[in-house]
Amino acid sequence: MRTRKQKIILVVKIAVALLVIAVIGVFSFREALLHQIIAKTANKMETDYDSRFLVKEAAFDGISGVHFTDVTLVPNHADTLLNIHKIKTSVNLWRLFVGDIQLGTLEIKNGYIQLTKKGKLKNFEAFLKRNKDEESTNDKKDYAAFAYRIISKILNLIPTDMDIENLTFRLDDNGKKATIDIEKLMLANKELETAIQVKTNTFAQRWKIKGFADPRHKKADIRFFNIDTGAIKVPYFDERYNLISSFDSIRLNVENIDKSGGELHIDGFASIANLKINHKRIAQKDVLIKNARFDYRFLLGSDFIAVDSTSTVQFNKVKFHPYLAYETEEDTIYKLKVTIPEMKAQDFITSLPDGLFTHFEGMEAEGTFNYNLNFEYNKNKPNRLIFDSNLKKENLKITKYGEANLTKLNGEFVYRAIIDGVLQRPVLVGTANTNYTPLDQISPYLQKCVLTTEDPSFFSHRGFINEAFKQSIAKNIRTRKFSRGASTISMQLIKNVFLTREKTLSRKLEEILLVYILENNRIVSKNRMLEVYFNIIEWGPNVYGIGEAAQYYFQKTPAELTFNECLYLARIIPSPKKFMYLFDDEGNLKASAMNQVSFLTNLMIKRGLLTVDDTIFKKQQTVLTGPAKSLLRIKVKDTTAVDSLMVKEEFEF
Repeated sequence: MRTRKQKIILVVKIAVALLVIAVIGVFSFREALLHQIIAKTANKMETDYDSRFLVKEAAFDGISGVHFTDVTLVPNHADTLLNIHKIKTSVNLWRLFVGDIQLGTLEIKNGYIQLTKKGKLKNFEAFLKRNKDEESTNDKKDYAAFAYRIISKILNLIPTDMDIENLTFRLDDNGKKATIDIEKLMLANKELETAIQVKTNTFAQRWKIKGFADPRHKKADIRFFNIDTGAIKVPYFDERYNLISSFDSIRLNVENIDKSGGELHIDGFASIANLKINHKRIAQKDVLIKNARFDYRFLLGSDFIAVDSTSTVQFNKVKFHPYLAYETEEDTIYKLKVTIPEMKAQDFITSLPDGLFTHFEGMEAEGTFNYNLNFEYNKNKPNRLIFDSNLKKENLKITKYGEANLTKLNGEFVYRAIIDGVLQRPVLVGTANTNYTPLDQISPYLQKCVLTTEDPSFFSHRGFINEAFKQSIAKNIRTRKFSRGASTISMQLIKNVFLTREKTLSRKLEEILLVYILENNRIVSKNRMLEVYFNIIEWGPNVYGIGEAAQYYFQKTPAELTFNECLYLARIIPSPKKFMYLFDDEGNLKASAMNQVSFLTNLMIKRGLLTVDDTIFKKQQTVLTGPAKSLLRIKVKDTTAVDSLMVKEEFEF
């Protein structure tokens, strides 16, 4: 009988023999197998993507090498998507036997890949469609497993040795063109070397990518910079989105990609130098970030994707730790946490990006602060939104103001509104102006009405209302647009006196910071803020301040206004130039406007600002008696006796 050792040897011999036979079989039929794979790919391109895939010549080189000649991919009725004259590559045979494709070498000579859009016809549109099998499945996706599988496949397709010459990427979006010509791209001994020409309708540059890349160990450290003098300009976006952007260099480091314990960890850092951005929605000037770095740690689990709180973002001297998460374990939840460790206030001011905070340039401060933000939104329970913003300061004091000198609110100054970029007439905020009205000479009812409609908690908050922010954020997320704001009187005052009405990120950020400084450093009293607010806000066409408004609508002083007149003035603040649309063709308030009057009156009674026994708010018709009346479209019937042969007509004025 055979011993156990002899049996094992026999099994090994049989396995080796079968393997040799399999290898011989593969080598014998590999040419036919290669052409069968090409034919299968061509059929898939035709049936799934309405495209023609052609290979003029395909053959094996040596044991593991294969080369292709004149490879093209042409969508039917559209421009060629891909055309490459020569491709030569080798694969890892052992990986191939277990079903994985891992490239060892890659050589590409002369070719192009182009994306075109002519009218609404895109030559790549068919490839953007989602797989029907993926759409039909309701299985929950394991984010860690899915991401690791995709990353591994991509890295396996990156060869350890690569030589690419004259490969061009072209983009043509209805005449908006960009061409990236890779004259040379070499990866040898894990070192990457490139020479790239970039050309658009507006500029031409030479770029270089250099560094270390090890796809098998999932590591890389590469730098991206301009060969010529000057910054690297980002192509296409300037013409397509009016976004002008540039930078001196970018560095990307991937230190670790590892999956263990059901979680995927991706660690490394990215940095950019002298990032410059210009867009009308961001700021009116170039925004410059001199130095920025992101030390990242991405975490993916079976039911979450997150940027871990150990990550660090730094620009200039500002450093903070972000935590972002998308969770799907039970509900779909979005989380954001930001922590700024204790830092000097002056370092924060000097680190603000140039062009984004122009009103802070030249500002000086003492003391330190730290900041924490906690935001959480449950898509299935939007009313449970969490928004906590907390800033702790230590001996924080503004010692010198920049362009926005908040102390000017305490004295006389000239206010000039800016509407659509046009400077309006000057309005003196002070007693030398006959229309200027001190707070104690403004009807108490008007003060109550305006506070009710604009900012009920004005005298108790510090510039912001957290609950209003929560409701605003929740609605904006639901509607996927900025459909609701959370502006307080303090914010409106800062916007009117120191800023403009431009809808930019810069203006909003400056508004938030200036309001915080104003409200938390006892610069101006609440009564003075309210008094200035009443005397500068727009109340109609070329009507500024309550003194002008009371005369324009009712030929009265602010102290003489009735409750109904106060209700009317408070309600037109959001759209003062459209006041005439509240009235019908007989000069009376429309039913919808009267309903708003009733709602506001009941709300004020509920809040204890009025009493039901106060006869001053009995229903009365609001009648305009001042110059504003001329803008109403009132139809007046002529009741004078006329000859029966004459036609009785209505006329408008």
